Amino acid sequence: MINILLSGGLSLLFVLVGTPLLIKYLTRKQYGQFIREDGPTTHHVKRGTPTMGGLMIVLAVVLAYFVTHLVRWQAPSLSGLLVLGLAVGMGFLGFLDDWSKIAKERSLGLTPRGKLIGQGLIGAGFAVAALNFPDERGITPASPAISFLRDIPWLTLPFIIAVFFIIFLIAAWSNAVNLTDGLDGLAAGSATLVFAAYAIVNIWQFNQWCGRTSTAGPRCYEVRDPNDLAMVAIAFAGATFGFLWWNAKPAKIFMGDTGSMAIGAALAGLSVMTRTELLLVIIGLLFVIEVGSVALQVSYFKATKGKRIFKMSPIHHHFELLGWQEVTVVIRFWIICGLCVALGMGIFYAEWVVGQ
Repeated sequence: MINILLSGGLSLLFVLVGTPLLIKYLTRKQYGQFIREDGPTTHHVKRGTPTMGGLMIVLAVVLAYFVTHLVRWQAPSLSGLLVLGLAVGMGFLGFLDDWSKIAKERSLGLTPRGKLIGQGLIGAGFAVAALNFPDERGITPASPAISFLRDIPWLTLPFIIAVFFIIFLIAAWSNAVNLTDGLDGLAAGSATLVFAAYAIVNIWQFNQWCGRTSTAGPRCYEVRDPNDLAMVAIAFAGATFGFLWWNAKPAKIFMGDTGSMAIGAALAGLSVMTRTELLLVIIGLLFVIEVGSVALQVSYFKATKGKRIFKMSPIHHHFELLGWQEVTVVIRFWIICGLCVALGMGIFYAEWVVGQ
């Protein structure tokens, strides 16, 4: 538990201290955000706000993780390194997207095809590694089975299909968080809640872990490195919470695709490692709603040749155009996210209690 608290505390501290330094550097270099022309007119005042703040989130998480292991004289686990590597890789892809926007001085970065190729390559590397390298008990970091609260045995996939399924999860969640990152503090605050939930999931799995042979019960969790994954999850929670200090309205810095893609990939990675891929749909339902609103809007627009369901998508812009203040939308969406997290955690706990 000390390791987990130290990892979260260090990550929070690094972001609180490091972000203002990054803001000064980005402001001096004039690396500011370009606002989409078809967005709400109230957002035009945000033009020029420093972006790529996700660099500090990712850096803080990596530093907190390794410093904690150094202080505690413990070796990092393969599971922890894989999730961190996935987040760093997707963060780098997001950085290229952010840099492209700055260099071209427009709100569009990498092409959709370029993003998908990058996500596919990074996701494939993660998936192949996670589905291999079993420990002494024969447990690999990830499982080829689709999971809800645990692996679903009759949904075990062939290796190659499991790889593509994991790639899909990584691409889906990174894009979902990316689309949610449209209002000051919305993505950072929501991600904090979801990462905190995954820290609790990992702590619970460690306490009921099949790898603890002396105390393992009939309902133990057959997972890999849950304690180390809790450190990763709480480090992300601390980093996103600390970033919120500077990202809350009026935002002094945006996380950019650098942050949103890294965060989404980390959530996908944690769900895969904890065997809770479908549970993340409930815990992170706010992100699903956001990306779903875009899919619905585009599909309906094409089917009806120009008609719209929402005034604008993602759905948070719809409520802005209805007259809601930005901060009102953000706080209410945080509440929705909190309710979804509570529902998901309740289901997770209830499954264990009922099975006793």
